[in-house]
Amino acid sequence: MNRLVFATNNNNKIKEITSLLNNRIKIISLHDINCLEDVPETGATIKENALQKARYVFEKYRYNCFADDTGLEVEALNGMPGVFSARYAGEEKDANKNIEKLLSALKNHSNRKARFATVIALIIDGNEFLFEGIIKGSITENRLGSSGFGYDPIFMPDGYNLTFAQMSLEQKNTISHRSIATQKMIQFLKENG
Repeated sequence: MNRLVFATNNNNKIKEITSLLNNRIKIISLHDINCLEDVPETGATIKENALQKARYVFEKYRYNCFADDTGLEVEALNGMPGVFSARYAGEEKDANKNIEKLLSALKNHSNRKARFATVIALIIDGNEFLFEGIIKGSITENRLGSSGFGYDPIFMPDGYNLTFAQMSLEQKNTISHRSIATQKMIQFLKENG
């Protein structure tokens, strides 16, 4: 297999995954297959969302594909925003508003432990496979850095003194939740390709 549809409209995710794959597999976007509608994500968990998106593309367009879903889980907020991470501050998926709301919610908390979890759902010829990546860290008190996307300016992985937004894409890709899940998928594809 040399081509896979990535069931996302997020160009940042496409760029990140493409750089992780190092041209091993050609990533095709939803736009490339003329899937212009919003792919549903109404699951109660990130695993359900990833499967829902991948199934939608496979069933409607009949392409081998994968989809991911990621949640930022903050310990002091009982795992929130979790599955609602992209829409934490509203349906418009505004990263700046999401960050503002999260920092405000943590204002009086000393426990700033958090983790990013990514689940990738891969569908090949109707067979479904799941890959998970988790990285633990903490939420900073202020935004730091200008790279990355989403919550990257306020997430500092354990063992580092930089947020994801202060790291280069290459550095982030060596440790991130999405990288961990993607490496598992790549290994699977190598072994079963």
